[in-house]
Amino acid sequence: MADIRGRKFNRFFFSGLIVTAALLLDDACNTGITDGQQIDITPDKVIPSANQVVYQQMEMIGFIHFTINTFTDREWGCGNEDPRLFDPTQMDAEQWAVTAKSGGLKQLILTAKHHDGFCLWPSRFTNHSIKNSPYRNGHGDVVREFVQACRKHGLKVGLYLSPWDRNHRDYGKPEYLVYFRNQLQELLTQYGEINEIWFDGSNGGDGYYGDANEVRVIDRETYYDWENTIQLVRQWQPDIKIFSDAGPDVRWIGNEQGFAGETFWSAIHSDSLVIGASDPSYLNKGDPDGNAWIIGQCDVSIRPGWFYHTSEDSLVKTSRELVDIYYKSVGRNAVLLINLPPDRRGLIHVNDIKALTDFREILDETFDTNLVREESCVAYEYQDDRKYSAEGAIDNDPGSYWAAHATELPAEMIIEFPECVFDRILLQEPIQLGQRISRYKIFIQHRNKWQEIYQGTTIGYKRLIRLEPVRASGMKLTITGANNRVAISNIGLYKSSENE
Repeated sequence: MADIRGRKFNRFFFSGLIVTAALLLDDACNTGITDGQQIDITPDKVIPSANQVVYQQMEMIGFIHFTINTFTDREWGCGNEDPRLFDPTQMDAEQWAVTAKSGGLKQLILTAKHHDGFCLWPSRFTNHSIKNSPYRNGHGDVVREFVQACRKHGLKVGLYLSPWDRNHRDYGKPEYLVYFRNQLQELLTQYGEINEIWFDGSNGGDGYYGDANEVRVIDRETYYDWENTIQLVRQWQPDIKIFSDAGPDVRWIGNEQGFAGETFWSAIHSDSLVIGASDPSYLNKGDPDGNAWIIGQCDVSIRPGWFYHTSEDSLVKTSRELVDIYYKSVGRNAVLLINLPPDRRGLIHVNDIKALTDFREILDETFDTNLVREESCVAYEYQDDRKYSAEGAIDNDPGSYWAAHATELPAEMIIEFPECVFDRILLQEPIQLGQRISRYKIFIQHRNKWQEIYQGTTIGYKRLIRLEPVRASGMKLTITGANNRVAISNIGLYKSSENE
């Protein structure tokens, strides 16, 4: 057992498992806390909304990049493409949804309109749309098929609408804003509940723009009148999550490789963000003193490009590469967005499906068994403050948590268990209270000796730590930096899949 002399502690005995929550005695005395006194925990000033908490709990979502670019073999269309080029021969949105679900994705986002301006729904406000394509003899609506497939298979629905339009004659002029909002209204009022709307940061440049072929530059801070545009979005879809460089609900992570910063805060200063012109390095780490909670989203394509290209069939990311991205996104307090681009048939390629399903199998094998919860537990404690006891960190309930008895540091939690081998550690904070921890250390106990094995910074919703395999009979989490009273909602120990 660890030396905890001079400490005030809670200790719980389980079948083969002991959990101890310890805080320096001097720290408890400094706060005036006495045994049996119930302590309420005040949330931070910056916390997520209830909708944001639910959103982050999805952990992994998917992108469907599919439009006329799929048929021109381009990443960005110029805006002068002939709608008759769009003609998927085996279009099957259900295949997309089934593939996503088998990979563990909880939502899909469709590129309803990319920069080229071609619309995958029969928009009333433009001829540059699916209604002038051969698809379903001009009566097709890919957005509707997509929405119906997602709902049938239990996925939430997201839509991407590019603010930039390289086809529309009025882009760059005040009149275009009316057109843009008209299209937003179509998408957000004709297809039921939409969970997320995705605004790209690419805005302005060369394009076809009706009969012109020229460069048009906009003022990204003022052109779209984002404040009022966002108000309209919320009017049409009150519970929607809005993604962009600046949020306001979900933000870009600053790169397209899927990696959040090793230190990553959900809080950030919203007044320093501009859609299409935010500092990527700032987006990638956030700000502990930020004034807004904006979830980080790590977008990455399963292929080198975002749209399907036959030449990339052999370049699909491997399951191991996807696992590495998972640890550097979800495992760093962000949400992972994986792009799955359908081919010209309108189907996701078999190579992409295999990589995604193998990736899911590896995660399932790794995280199927939490080594600190293998047996049912019966708690016995030495203090009356059971509400925030150490048991709250190992009961697999995100609504419960262990909380230290004071704001002073360091604070410690000790877990003892039958000797085992593990190489993955999971830590979670109760983010409904905010994100607090900024520095911590992890020690393991082996043969009655403690050894430091890891030092970290932020935790947030989820931190996943990869180690070389270690054999231990105990783990100690020592928190040395935090901006408020320390709380931990979940701790897990795992052994990685042999396929990882």
